[in-house]
Amino acid sequence: MPSPRSNPGAASGWNRSRKAMAAGVLAGLAVGVWANSRNHQPLANPGETPDPIDWGRARSIAIGMNRGNTLTATERARLDAEYRTLVARCIPIVEAYTGDTLPASIERTYAFDRVDWINANIEGFRRVFEPIQSLSLPLGGSAGAAVLGGVNRTVLSGELGVMLGYLARRVLGQYDLVLMGKETITAGKLYFVEPNIRMVEEKMHLPSADFRMWLALHETTHAFEFEAHPWVREHFNSMLERYFTMLRDDAERLRAAGIRGIGQFITRARDGQRGEGGWMEALMSPEQRLLFNEMQAMMCMVEGYSNHVMNAVGKDLLPTYDEIARKFELRQQQKSPAEHLFAKMTGMTVKMEQYRLGEKFIDAVARRRGHLTARRIWEGPEFLPTMEEIRDPDRWLARIDARDLARSR
Repeated sequence: MPSPRSNPGAASGWNRSRKAMAAGVLAGLAVGVWANSRNHQPLANPGETPDPIDWGRARSIAIGMNRGNTLTATERARLDAEYRTLVARCIPIVEAYTGDTLPASIERTYAFDRVDWINANIEGFRRVFEPIQSLSLPLGGSAGAAVLGGVNRTVLSGELGVMLGYLARRVLGQYDLVLMGKETITAGKLYFVEPNIRMVEEKMHLPSADFRMWLALHETTHAFEFEAHPWVREHFNSMLERYFTMLRDDAERLRAAGIRGIGQFITRARDGQRGEGGWMEALMSPEQRLLFNEMQAMMCMVEGYSNHVMNAVGKDLLPTYDEIARKFELRQQQKSPAEHLFAKMTGMTVKMEQYRLGEKFIDAVARRRGHLTARRIWEGPEFLPTMEEIRDPDRWLARIDARDLARSR
């Protein structure tokens, strides 16, 4: 099997920062689609259909921000084996606590440098953005008229490149599962970004073996969430498809409205800023925001449940677990002004708080009713809590109790 380092097209997956970033770029894309459709800019080659994003430009910008710290072939082989050993140790531990079984799969664990991570995620974004390719098809007017103009294409490509470049310096591990793909996927891949892991270990004086096991536990739990419950991927894909359909329809409505579309968009942005979300949510229609919140609630459960499992099994497994957790939480809080600005611009500050709410929800349900009740969120889409229920776990418990009572009659 080819490594995802040499075949990044095989990878596309689950990473909470990527999902928030994709939403922001998509919101900007909706604006660009509407604005440039008014310009009817001709295609350089009328027979071609350009991607909404210049992927080569985005990749070049991201890689330019992360030169150096590359892994040699010898290092890759050694580190691949080390991380695979860690994941193999984690699997029976997570199985014992969750009661789930991870389907048998081929080797899926790889040590990455930052450029490897960028390549894999560029391909992941291309797959996710495929459904909106139609937004760049020629519309009305002259034969070469295009929806997406060169200016906004350049801006969006640059924005995506900078965001990828920034995240490539921060991501430590990632569970990667193909989304929006037609093929049947039975196993995702696990990436560990070695230069970032080394940097955190040295800066925070963390015990290397325990810290790497700590990371492996988190990412392995994600594999259980998606692979032991196939509906999870299917449900998230269906939400993404609905979101893209809304995006296409919304862009067309704004474009067709002409000058009234400007007023509608300004009103939407102004009204949206009154909420607690970031700028990306301010640009969404009420219907888009409702669906986006549904996706966020699911992401809260994916992250929150993984953290719950780590805490439940990690303290007995790792003697330095509490020390690592405390230092890592401190790392999350001690960000530079530039990092705070980036978080505010992308809306990630609010999303990080929502993920903490997800962990609190799982912990609260487990305290009240036990882990077997908490893990019921994986029984099907109807068992997933809403954002309101995440903030008030008793509401979710009451709904589940009512559902069970109705089924028992």
